[in-house]
Amino acid sequence: MQIFKEKEALQTAVSKLKSQGKTLGLVPTMGALHKGHLSLVENAEKVCDQVLVSIFVNPTQFNNPQDLEKYPRGLQKDIDLLESLNPNLWVFAPTAHELYGDNIISEEFNFGSLGEVMEGKFRAGHFDGVGTVVKMLFEIVKPHKAFFGQKDYQQLQIIRKLTKVQNLPVEVVGCPILREPNGLARSSRNELLDPTQRENASFIHQTLLKSKELFGTKSVNYITDWVNAQFENHPFLKLEYFEIADASTLKKINRKRKGQEYRAFIAAYAGEVRLIDNLALN
Repeated sequence: MQIFKEKEALQTAVSKLKSQGKTLGLVPTMGALHKGHLSLVENAEKVCDQVLVSIFVNPTQFNNPQDLEKYPRGLQKDIDLLESLNPNLWVFAPTAHELYGDNIISEEFNFGSLGEVMEGKFRAGHFDGVGTVVKMLFEIVKPHKAFFGQKDYQQLQIIRKLTKVQNLPVEVVGCPILREPNGLARSSRNELLDPTQRENASFIHQTLLKSKELFGTKSVNYITDWVNAQFENHPFLKLEYFEIADASTLKKINRKRKGQEYRAFIAAYAGEVRLIDNLALN
């Protein structure tokens, strides 16, 4: 397995690969890899000659320093997991200095309304940090395709906009959410949950499924009030937000219109661990 720590060595390998007419797929991650990440890699392998997994905990997308400090890390474990999947994968594991130099700050982007709702509203500066590191990776790696999970659906839409605004010639591919047996969306943050929290966190997905069922006959306000009521007295979970939004613009809706696609989005805390999930409603 080829492991790159420096961008120059990686760029040399990428140039050689492209000179042979081969396609490169990028799977950007922050490490603490799990089956959800591996499913992204497998999706990439189906359509690309070579797959590169980047592993970098990006400091500029954390608005809470404690969240950054607690974020699970384990590079060797991640490398071993990837090698067991496919020893021909490439890994890019740079330091913050290698990417940012001495100036670890975000660029400022205008993502319009996409960046102002939900995660953008509750995590100030988060998407500037995401945009900064993804732009860096796309410019360094110059992949043909990049693969992201739909669990971070708002992030997926932001990155699609980023490629248009910055004129980055990368096809952004959204991949289905992979779930634990109890329905909890797979996430590196799940490793921070104790067994009781992890089991009770399945309530998030159950609530989304019930919302989808209600969406056929009930109003948006009814469903929103119902979800809030479900979490009000939950012993293990605290709701941060629940929204039903247009799937493409992410604008919150008040009523349904024919021919439009909608998704339900949720963020909740299990103890100090913040969990997000979403589900297509139609």
